[in-house]
Amino acid sequence: MSLAYQSGNQRRAMDNSESDSLIHGIGRDNSISCLIRCSRADYGSIASLNRSFRLLVQSGELYRLRRYTGRIEHWVYISCNLLEWEAFDPNRRRWMRLPMMHSNECFFFSDKESLAVGTELLVFGKEVMSNVIYRYSLLTNNWSSGMRMNFPRCLFASASLGEIAIIAGGCNSQGHALRSAELYNSESGSWQTLLDMHKPRKMCSGVFMDGKFYVIGGVGGSDSKLLTCGEEYNLSTGTWTEIPNMSPVRIGAARENELPATAEAPPLVAVVDNELYAADHASMEVRKYDKERRVWVTVGRLPERAASTNGWGLAFRACGHRLICIGGPRASGEGFIEVNSWVPSEGPPDWNLLDRKQSASFVYNCAVMGC
Repeated sequence: MSLAYQSGNQRRAMDNSESDSLIHGIGRDNSISCLIRCSRADYGSIASLNRSFRLLVQSGELYRLRRYTGRIEHWVYISCNLLEWEAFDPNRRRWMRLPMMHSNECFFFSDKESLAVGTELLVFGKEVMSNVIYRYSLLTNNWSSGMRMNFPRCLFASASLGEIAIIAGGCNSQGHALRSAELYNSESGSWQTLLDMHKPRKMCSGVFMDGKFYVIGGVGGSDSKLLTCGEEYNLSTGTWTEIPNMSPVRIGAARENELPATAEAPPLVAVVDNELYAADHASMEVRKYDKERRVWVTVGRLPERAASTNGWGLAFRACGHRLICIGGPRASGEGFIEVNSWVPSEGPPDWNLLDRKQSASFVYNCAVMGC
């Protein structure tokens, strides 16, 4: 073997070794320890440095370590125009546009649900003959489709906890309310069928609280009656427990209109620091659930411009240690949305305007991704 050939191999080996170490001189492990301290917003630039950095970012390893070490950043993903999504970083108050979704006309006009889990944004809708799920990957900045639930549905309750999410209730293609539930693992891309709920329900909402999954409110029965109860799913035992009066939706004399139950949006609920909050769109109030007494208590007001159409078009989400309320005025010609934030641990609702953005003022879908 020639000395020149050996020298060439040695140089390539050294180049590969230096590349694998990522940041030259400190080694791969120390490099990764530095990188998980960077903002999520920097990872696009980091991935463009070379192939090793790109493969590291796209592997998801950085986000798994961030989750393990508690270095999670929460971004808000919203859609105010059909098939168009933007991400909002509430810390830097910066907007980022996602690639356009490419779908057929049927999906374009169908009702959609959204859910962020792990490093994925899932958008659920309908095509001509079946339900479909579009998946946006933060790792590759691309949309894909083809994933299927075990029991396709719409108008369901959902919430995520780290890399897993649970979807429960909703209705099938015939419009019948479901009691079935499924767990999605974003690491494996697999769906697991869970034990059925006690009651079939659609147009319900879901949250994780104290390590358990809750389905709240909704519509059920042959007469499409509002359900005031909730159901708690224990991940350890795999069982459901019905909880009376858990829905924040006012019924009877307290309701301010005579609209059918299906005309109103599902309950606008969110959990911050294991406390459950609700936005009452009719009274423009924020309410908190007392877990000990199992009652809802009014704690303050929603932002002044948080208008909605029977709850539709308004986003109310948990974003780390704060609540985010996104909406805009319903008046014609008022083409903007406002992103307002409140940290419940700091006292009664005192909303902080994070940003006002020129946009259609109706929020079709909203999800929060923490990674």
